[in-house]
Amino acid sequence: MNLLDEELLADPKNFAINYSAMENTTVLIIEDSSEIQTLLEYNFQNAGYKVVMACDGDEGLNLAEEIHPDVIILDWMMPLMSGIEVLQKLRNRETTRETPIIMLTAKAEEHDRLTGLDRGADDYVVKPFSPAELIARTGALLRRTSGGRQQQLNCADLEMDLLTKKVKRAGKEIKLGPKEFMLLEHFLRNQERVYSRQQLLDQVWGHDVYIEDRTIDVHIRRLRKAINVTNTGDLIRTVRSMGYALEEPNREIVS
Repeated sequence: MNLLDEELLADPKNFAINYSAMENTTVLIIEDSSEIQTLLEYNFQNAGYKVVMACDGDEGLNLAEEIHPDVIILDWMMPLMSGIEVLQKLRNRETTRETPIIMLTAKAEEHDRLTGLDRGADDYVVKPFSPAELIARTGALLRRTSGGRQQQLNCADLEMDLLTKKVKRAGKEIKLGPKEFMLLEHFLRNQERVYSRQQLLDQVWGHDVYIEDRTIDVHIRRLRKAINVTNTGDLIRTVRSMGYALEEPNREIVS
């Protein structure tokens, strides 16, 4: 059943919302309805957001790890994997544990709203909805959550800006792949602590991902090579039979 007015879906441009640009802000929209996808994509882009679409839960989970979105719009009722299941998986992963998430659903009963919020959603918008209200709620949520979450991470002369998704070492910008970026963010949030390969797999890749332990070594080598390009000191320490840690050069590791 169509949950939005036919006129709205017929031409989303008639309902485009004009806001100040949200530069460098990425929204991941996980929604199985192509009509609602079109409506949301147009309006969020018009509001200045970078928009990435996923049509089911599996694709949404994979994209959330790859692009590290600033906010996620998540539909509740989807085939194969419900929005609530996706929400729980997102909250169980280190990389998306704090990502703002808005549930988008036709379930309007109070107990449904409470279920979504209790499972980890930050806000809840009921269909049929106003694109203007959804975008306004998204902006308000980002303002609330960005104030409580550190957006600049540092170790010695290494800097990571979580808003622009840029990494610099000694003022020089460094290009990282998605997994290396997530690994570095994890290390920067937990400096001097030693993590085993299994811990890194669980906390960066997620508990429901099955890959070889040695895959971590490959990504660590890539990360080490990228951030040590300035030759100002190796920030990643390998602790034999234990794992890896990020620390300032010439400092002892505290495990």
